[in-house]
Amino acid sequence: MGANTNSNTALLVIDVQSAMFADSYPVYNGEALLERINGLLAKARAADVPVIYVQHNEGEGEELETGSPNWEIHAAIAPVGDEPRIQKYKPDSFHETELQQILAERGVGKLVIAGLQTDMCVNATTTRASELGYDIIVASDAHSTWGSGGLTAEEIIAEHNARFSSFAQISPAADIEFK
Repeated sequence: MGANTNSNTALLVIDVQSAMFADSYPVYNGEALLERINGLLAKARAADVPVIYVQHNEGEGEELETGSPNWEIHAAIAPVGDEPRIQKYKPDSFHETELQQILAERGVGKLVIAGLQTDMCVNATTTRASELGYDIIVASDAHSTWGSGGLTAEEIIAEHNARFSSFAQISPAADIEFK
């Protein structure tokens, strides 16, 4: 049975920015990641579930320099209409941002989380959302990273999905239903 959400749910898409897909150092399984996030976006929008994007900001000359082409949300999953874009400077999407306020204004109590980077911003945001009392569904195959510290990207993703399962529901993107 699929993971079901209810009317106080939002889809949170973290840091799926153009720089993460550079030919020189592409995120693991990037094309499949974009397809899965697109599937989640389509289902959320069809069910009138709020979609909230998070964008990481860096200083001049850095990879995610604010306002640069690399900083933009990837065109394949770009926001539509007035979907909010949260601007952050730290891995935790709640840290000194308006995310908590936007969720409260919409009465959101459950988050479906997807995006980048598994072991950084997805980890920090998912952990903080749990600490704040949100019900969480992590789209197990709709977050990604790069290999690091002797581990492959696949190993890091599996390790984090196991960790997330201690406080969140873990479900493949195809099984997540917005009703």
